[in-house]
Amino acid sequence: MDHFLHDHPVTPRTDAEKQAVINRLKRIEGQVRGIQKMVEDDRYCADILVQISAINAALKKVGYQVTERHMKHCVTDAVQSGQGEEAIDELMEIMKHFSK
Repeated sequence: MDHFLHDHPVTPRTDAEKQAVINRLKRIEGQVRGIQKMVEDDRYCADILVQISAINAALKKVGYQVTERHMKHCVTDAVQSGQGEEAIDELMEIMKHFSK
């Protein structure tokens, strides 16, 4: 994907912001490993599906958290510098993938 503005956020993430996202991703990683074990152990399909649903919800939550930060920092900066339309177009294109 072409990034019209930056390769990095306009306002760098704080260590606390980074750690919060990393912690969530590590929990999700653990959940995925748990599902792998469930498959290896030939667990009941419905139980596996419930766990997959939980992982999907957790990933969406991380995505919304990153989206919110992007809007408050990168998109706001783009609007103020006259590149708002491009920033919004880029974000809308990304959001289409979230709705699939």
